[in-house]
Amino acid sequence: MSANAPAPSARCNVAPFHAMDVLAKANALEAAGRTIVHMEVGQPGAPAPAPVLEAARRVLDVGQVRYTEALGILPLRERIAVHYREAYGIEVPVDRIAITTGSSAAFNLAFLAGFDVGDRVALPTPGYPAYRNILAALGLDAVEIETTAESRWALTPEMVRAAHAEKPLKGVLVASPANPTGTMVRPDALKALTDVCRELGIWFISDEIYHGLVYEGRAETALALSDDAIVINSFSKYYCMTGWRVGWMVVPERLVRPIERLGQNLYLSVPELSQRAAVAAFEAKDALEAIKEGYAANRRLLLDRLPQIGFDELLPVDGAFYVYGSVRKFSNDSMEFAQKMLLEAGVAASPGVDFDPLGGHNYLRFSFAGTTEAIAEGCDRLQNWLR
Repeated sequence: MSANAPAPSARCNVAPFHAMDVLAKANALEAAGRTIVHMEVGQPGAPAPAPVLEAARRVLDVGQVRYTEALGILPLRERIAVHYREAYGIEVPVDRIAITTGSSAAFNLAFLAGFDVGDRVALPTPGYPAYRNILAALGLDAVEIETTAESRWALTPEMVRAAHAEKPLKGVLVASPANPTGTMVRPDALKALTDVCRELGIWFISDEIYHGLVYEGRAETALALSDDAIVINSFSKYYCMTGWRVGWMVVPERLVRPIERLGQNLYLSVPELSQRAAVAAFEAKDALEAIKEGYAANRRLLLDRLPQIGFDELLPVDGAFYVYGSVRKFSNDSMEFAQKMLLEAGVAASPGVDFDPLGGHNYLRFSFAGTTEAIAEGCDRLQNWLR
């Protein structure tokens, strides 16, 4: 390399997503002949439902897969509007729905459309690391607010007011059910957050990608509480379509054209094949509910077995497919513990430092999105390893 070779930009200096690093190491061990129990990533073990695959085949039989409008094909946007009527009893105008390349693109679009460089966005911790890393890459300031059992691991209006008083916020982002905990923000608490954001004149972004995967309580959409909310969802989790990279967002009217302009320039359009297939996902409810029953069984298994093994401090698992548990009995370094667990026990899980830079060294995230047989084997391995 020459002395004056250009260097990568400063925005590249985001933290790695350690769960993906664990996955890479686990895959390398499997390639070398090891058998690994995968509990590190939130990847549904089931394939996309049959109606989705059949719809995709019909598109491929025609043989033409083309650009679509940047906001997405009308049949999919119309079907999503019907979904909100069926699932939540609310009317969402089709014009406010944008199809995105997974929820990841929706977060990028929301951050670009709603914030300018240097703006502050409040997030709860523990929380999904890509939020803070995308914000950092875009020149925004992620204001991480530590949550505790006292607030049921959720942001409160008082926390938002305090952060705003310290230095004005431009937005608040909340996930319910949350990653890595699976804990939900209860409807009354969600309303209190949307109310304080409206009062302070700041954006409220609601990550609802785990709606549909709820075992305790009720998931409310922020769209039922505020016309100003930005809501993000995806076909990846409940609908078992991770690799299809298709999601959606619902935005206030004043953001529709800005989102469309950004989408036109950043990625032109979401793949038509994935969009056409996603329309059919809503017709697979019976199959998807059966898959959810499998997750529920896995959840019960982990909530029973993990405390017996020694992971006896678990956050509320209301939804999603994760258990966030303490490793304090065994280690004060979840990164090192996760690496040893993978190498010695053949069980892959995600270190908590991904989700909470301050307190995450005491926690691991276990995904129960795989088969019940694999989850049971993982528990057996951990029990034998930690004896």
